[in-house]
Amino acid sequence: MASITIRNLDDGIKHRLRVRAAERGRSMEEEAREILRDAVGDSRPPMNLAHRLRARVARTGGVDLDIPVCDAMRSPPAFDQ
Repeated sequence: MASITIRNLDDGIKHRLRVRAAERGRSMEEEAREILRDAVGDSRPPMNLAHRLRARVARTGGVDLDIPVCDAMRSPPAFDQ
């Protein structure tokens, strides 16, 4: 994990951060981490496997698949004989 030092922080901002952290039951440091996560976190929604596959295939121009014709279902076996 990285560390960061913030210099020349206005006293009013520090006080509001302290109050906000206390209201949420957190330390000032944890509150600052949460604010930074919200502000610069990954704003893209996570991609699931289907989206990743579609994105990969889309780069190649797509794929056309022949869908086989389904035959009628056969009758289920009779076990009462």
